Amino acid sequence: MTAQTIPILPCTTLQPVLDFYIALGFEVTFQQRSPNPYAVVERGGVELHFFGLKQYEPTRSISTCYVVTDDVDGLHDAFRTGLKSAYGRVPTRGLPRIGPLKDMSYGVRQFLMTDPGGNCIRVGQPTSGDRRHRPAPDETFARALHMASLFADSKDDPSGAARIIDRALHMKDERPTPVQLFRLLVLRADTAGRLGDSETMATALDEAAAVHLTTEEQESVHDDIARLKDLRNQRPQQVRSTAAEA
Repeated sequence: MTAQTIPILPCTTLQPVLDFYIALGFEVTFQQRSPNPYAVVERGGVELHFFGLKQYEPTRSISTCYVVTDDVDGLHDAFRTGLKSAYGRVPTRGLPRIGPLKDMSYGVRQFLMTDPGGNCIRVGQPTSGDRRHRPAPDETFARALHMASLFADSKDDPSGAARIIDRALHMKDERPTPVQLFRLLVLRADTAGRLGDSETMATALDEAAAVHLTTEEQESVHDDIARLKDLRNQRPQQVRSTAAEA
């Protein structure tokens, strides 16, 4: 017996959602307007179905599904390129949006993206046969990074992640290693950007860029360095000008 699972996800209207997936390289393989709005998009082995629902609020959606791939880095790059071409930028907050690529504590390398209908599509590649959540580390700053990453990139709760990071960074009796400090500051800039807090984002970006890392340490935070560069490019123009004048 063969079987296939296909998610059927809601949206207020179909066209903005279809435009989003077309930008990602999907093909619309079916669409109807009556008796009920319904459409299908496909890309390789990924098939997603959508239905129109007037009594629906995308910003309050909890609809989600998981896409497993053997090339998550390639898909992330392709999706970002497609979104930038379609929207003139890579959307990282609001609807739609795409998140950073990260190695998670439960054995996958993944990113999250949310379409105009509020549906969160998690795209990941297994990195371990053990999919259970690893226990949070005991060390203060390793624990803060662990928990903040879960809030930011699994629960999609940047406010919760920001609170964890701020508590860690304001500790008086303990200090993080340079690598821990760099990663905390990059994630803080990331969460600030998602929350629309451009001032905190600018401060965290500048502080992260000022952290000295050895060549070996830089290799260990490759994803964070890439995220720092990305966030600096997303920095609002007025914040860049203010920082340049200071």
